[in-house]
Amino acid sequence: MGPVLAGVLQLLALTAALALAYKPLGTYMAKVYSSDKHLRVEKWIYKGIGADPDTGMRWPAYLRGILAFSVVGVLFLYALQRLQGVLPGSLGFAAVDPDQAFNTAVSFVTNTNWQSYSGEQAMGHVVQTAGLAVQNFVSAAVGIAVAVALVRGFARSRTGELGNFWADLVRGVVRVLVPLAAVAAVVLVACGAIQNFSGIHEVGQFMGGTQQWNGGAVASQEAIKELGTNGGGYFNANSSHPFENPTPFTNLFEIFLILLIPFSITRTFGLMVGSVKQGYAILATMATIWLGFVALMMWTEFAHHGPAFQAAGGAYEGKEVRFGVGASSIFAVSTTLTSTGAVDSFHSSFTGLGGGITLLGMMLGEIAPGGVGSGLYGMLIMAIIAVFIAGLMVGRTPEYLGKKIGSREIKLAACYILITPALVLVFTAFTMALPTPANSMTNSGAHGFSEILYAYTSGANNNGSAFAGLNADTQWFNTTIGLAMLLGRFLPMVFVLALAGSLAEQKPVPATAGTLRTDKPLYTGLLVGTIIIITGLTYFPALALGPLAEGLA
Repeated sequence: MGPVLAGVLQLLALTAALALAYKPLGTYMAKVYSSDKHLRVEKWIYKGIGADPDTGMRWPAYLRGILAFSVVGVLFLYALQRLQGVLPGSLGFAAVDPDQAFNTAVSFVTNTNWQSYSGEQAMGHVVQTAGLAVQNFVSAAVGIAVAVALVRGFARSRTGELGNFWADLVRGVVRVLVPLAAVAAVVLVACGAIQNFSGIHEVGQFMGGTQQWNGGAVASQEAIKELGTNGGGYFNANSSHPFENPTPFTNLFEIFLILLIPFSITRTFGLMVGSVKQGYAILATMATIWLGFVALMMWTEFAHHGPAFQAAGGAYEGKEVRFGVGASSIFAVSTTLTSTGAVDSFHSSFTGLGGGITLLGMMLGEIAPGGVGSGLYGMLIMAIIAVFIAGLMVGRTPEYLGKKIGSREIKLAACYILITPALVLVFTAFTMALPTPANSMTNSGAHGFSEILYAYTSGANNNGSAFAGLNADTQWFNTTIGLAMLLGRFLPMVFVLALAGSLAEQKPVPATAGTLRTDKPLYTGLLVGTIIIITGLTYFPALALGPLAEGLA
């Protein structure tokens, strides 16, 4: 079997598995977030944190809950890292430096999981399990909660209440993420991923000396890292490490976990707004972009010009030999079109255009299918922009799901789509203008610029993957990327929740003969075009200086 055919067959198998899981999981999540009953363990949690899960919240209260919870998470994780030297199970590692501890705390709380350190050389068992793994669960649950709040904004009328943040948070963890992650972890252990609390071992001979390996609760963290679109690896090699991702099957299974909730939640959206067809329209938009990017990536990596590539049968540099070009291409697209950040290959070693595709996936806003929760609310913002453009074309007040899109709504949507590009481009410009940060680049020219652009694109979009080749463990990068992650996570949430509150207060508008049908293929095409055009106009100059210049050279 040729490598191209193997890649195509893996793509077909992955698509079939996602299709089989779509309806049951999407329906289950709709029931979870629509239920008025609480499990016994949930009641214990509410009592412990002093929250009343039956109290409705307007958007400012919902936002305050998110911010308060996230601030506590950052402070706790920062303190845990700074105290690591005196904690049990630290494996002898010292306390993490202040700037790196800040960066890592912000990274995991914002669901970014950017890592400027080598996990097996910096973090002990307590920090990994009680700190990082816990944030993998709760940060993902926060993203789902915000998406559900926006969906309720469309579904409800004449009320400003969007539900209860604490109830949405706890249900997301207890009823959705923990059960799925437990099953996934068992599968990974059965296939060879490690799960233990062993110490550091010296094994074999390496370059005249011994090589050290340490164990850890890897399979359980790997499961929620992918399922929650987090991405932070237990080891520096991330999902290319055999302890995390031992076989081609586990590689495909991990891609399945990355895409499972972001695709399935579109059905949850359709059921909660009372129209499954609306969910299918959003799903079709996401799937069209995802499949298109996978096809482009495979083409650039398999058919790139040059005698070395042609002799090898593809661009194999930086690819794990267990997986090959096809599986690595699917993984790279899936991880950058979501907010996952996990990698099973070296993105810096992709072809110039291939590296550009990973960048462009994040620049779209990671909405195809996007992160857990964040992909859905990002796509719904773009849906509002699309109906607004359609309304301008025909001279009619735009409507979406029975709600009028007025000046307030479109201003909030515009602020949402502008904040992340502003963060990316401003931080990149400052970094390139200063003399010292550029010393962290391994490469010069277009590829070196791509390293910097990728870092801030990954941080501001809460992705977490790295182009590699960039030494980001400096005070400048730890601080500025940390700020980009904070602002890129919570400022968009402000606009999303404000928009949700505005929509929930409206009275539904009945559909007429002139209403744009947003559940038809025509609208799906309009939405795809809107996403590509907005992203292209925003980022094309930066892409032209980096991956396009390198790829066309």
